[in-house]
Amino acid sequence: MSQNKIKLLSNKGLSLTDFSELTKFRLSITVVISSIAGYFLAVDVVHYPTLLLLIVGGYAMVGASNVFNQVFEKDLDKLMERTQNRPLPTERMHPNTALFIGVMLALIGITALYLINIKTAFFASLSIFLYACLYTPLKQKTSLSVFVGAFPGAIPFMLGWVAATNEFGIEPGVLFMVQFFWQFPHFWAIGWVMHDQYENAGFKMLPSGKPDQITAFQIVFYSFWTVLISLLPAFHYTGRLYLTLPASILVGFLGIFFLYASIQLMFLKTNKAAQFLIRTSILFITGIQLIYVLDKFLLQ
Repeated sequence: MSQNKIKLLSNKGLSLTDFSELTKFRLSITVVISSIAGYFLAVDVVHYPTLLLLIVGGYAMVGASNVFNQVFEKDLDKLMERTQNRPLPTERMHPNTALFIGVMLALIGITALYLINIKTAFFASLSIFLYACLYTPLKQKTSLSVFVGAFPGAIPFMLGWVAATNEFGIEPGVLFMVQFFWQFPHFWAIGWVMHDQYENAGFKMLPSGKPDQITAFQIVFYSFWTVLISLLPAFHYTGRLYLTLPASILVGFLGIFFLYASIQLMFLKTNKAAQFLIRTSILFITGIQLIYVLDKFLLQ
């Protein structure tokens, strides 16, 4: 190894801020909260060691996925204003350092989740593979990358249930479907706002390739199915996952608001409407997870 390379490696220290940006701290925390919600929905009595392993393992796995994504896209991140200040594009961190962190996080995550049960570790490992090895390279080739990326993105909500029960059935299946369908309007709204930056980096994120009527209609279409699936537990055909009438009404109201934001984007076709949908979609998914959990412990 050359002296310049050795110097480059030694000069790249790891600060807490860089680690946070590399693992996308806020996004990772929301994903972990989603897993926690799934866990609480499956248990009557909380087993705190399992919950702690789920939190540590969940953050490590999501963090690893984000690290691998940034290593693979370090040159593309320089082309977008939103990502150009990350540790790798600015060269505050050497790619080898980031790759090492990603591998260590993956090992920590798999180990922690394996200690819960093998199914939890399997689904989490599958999530990393799909996100890093399929979704990430496909972003430059086809808008179907969003479809591929929706699979790892939907795993965390159901992962908590699997961690609690060591089973995969209709209940975690419904949790998976809710978050799977939700991701399309959410990420297409982001793609709408970020279209110029994504296009500059060569990312193909919108179904029609641009923010137009076709994309807007599909956003409404997937929003409708998201709302419909979120209400399935209200009909008590989803095993141990079900909603009382008051909770179903609250979920319905959130769904109407979410659908309204999608329809508004279809008619207005503006970045402002897309930003409103992004905020509304986050409110919706956070709100229904909270309602599901509170309904189980307070109303059932």
